[in-house]
Amino acid sequence: MTDHNGTHRVWRVGADIDTDALAPGAYMKFGIDEIARHCLQRVRPEFAGQVQPGDVLAAGPNFGIGSSREQAAAALVHLGVAAVIAPSFNGLYFRNAFNVGLLLLTCAQAEALVEGERIAFDPAAGRIRRADGADPADMLCETVPPFLMDMVRAGGLLNLLKQRQTF
Repeated sequence: MTDHNGTHRVWRVGADIDTDALAPGAYMKFGIDEIARHCLQRVRPEFAGQVQPGDVLAAGPNFGIGSSREQAAAALVHLGVAAVIAPSFNGLYFRNAFNVGLLLLTCAQAEALVEGERIAFDPAAGRIRRADGADPADMLCETVPPFLMDMVRAGGLLNLLKQRQTF
């Protein structure tokens, strides 16, 4: 949850989180409300019911491997997740995430983030600041290009295109 200091609570998951963990296949025939209720139930059963808007997900390498289902990113957006931080992402997941307005931060040190700690981040500068005094206080990530930040701020590619449409 984002607090008055603009920080975000960290949820931890491991490496190789696949799209079936994020959007379980058994629920794909339903809408995003139902899919999101089952997000990460296999690895963090409490996640969907306890995550708060503004929380972030810190993961190990290879986040978003598996099928190209867009709902795997959309479920996190629906739950209010502010960003996913990982050392690496599956390429299709990376593109789907920004297309639905989910911020991804590629950070080699992502696995140093601790469950429940509070962080602030500046995607344009490629910096994460650990608010709880943990070492290192600042962690570097890849910068997020302005065109991808525009998609995140707009809530996804379709919303951005609608905003830019002129008649």
